[in-house]
Amino acid sequence: MPTHEPTAPAGPTSAPAVSQPDAEVLPGVAWGRSGWLGSPAYWSMLAATEDPADDYVRRDGCPLHHEVAFCILGGFGIRMEVNEAAHAACLSQGLLDPGRRPSAADVEAVLSTPLDVGGRTLRYRFPRQRSRRLADALRSIDDSPPPAATSRGFRTALMEIPGIGPKTASWIARNWLGADDVAILDIHVLRAGVAMKLFPADARLPGDYDALEDRFLAFADALGVRASLLDAVIWREMRSSGTRASG
Repeated sequence: MPTHEPTAPAGPTSAPAVSQPDAEVLPGVAWGRSGWLGSPAYWSMLAATEDPADDYVRRDGCPLHHEVAFCILGGFGIRMEVNEAAHAACLSQGLLDPGRRPSAADVEAVLSTPLDVGGRTLRYRFPRQRSRRLADALRSIDDSPPPAATSRGFRTALMEIPGIGPKTASWIARNWLGADDVAILDIHVLRAGVAMKLFPADARLPGDYDALEDRFLAFADALGVRASLLDAVIWREMRSSGTRASG
């Protein structure tokens, strides 16, 4: 499969036309103030001051195999630093080369080897489970590359691969296509959404994914912020703020 060169996503639409803390960005979601941690005004301020060089959408034209592997190896229970180290280890062994078609045992052998993570020796948490998922996914995209004409269709095709759910498929679509019409919803983004009453308190993932995604995309549009940037900024801040979620 040829490498895909994603186009740059469109920039913000416009700044939200609100100024008072109790003004609603969306029904039931008050704007707040930029100094109020977790308010819409706070997220808008962070997104507006983000360094363009720190774009969370990859633009290096990497093969789809590499991106699929990165997102499968990450996610729930895996810290980003360990994800990056495991991905680099698989790359170094050539397991992610298009057409290589590694077995689950090949992948597990790499994931079971202690990883160098920032000078510390750590073990990957789910070597057997993720090795099976990754081997199956790599074979699947070799045999039937998902059509990339639209990001939603691309995501739907990825979700037909065993072990790839809506969050992982959305993550791949955002990174590889530069998609802004999908959202990467995990426990961090869910908690942030519940805190500002964007999401209902009883919202659950993945069961409520579609409804929560629609709500999140409407929120990003109301803020005038690319969805791909907004969910990344929220994820980063919630992760670093001391919440106990894994990922």
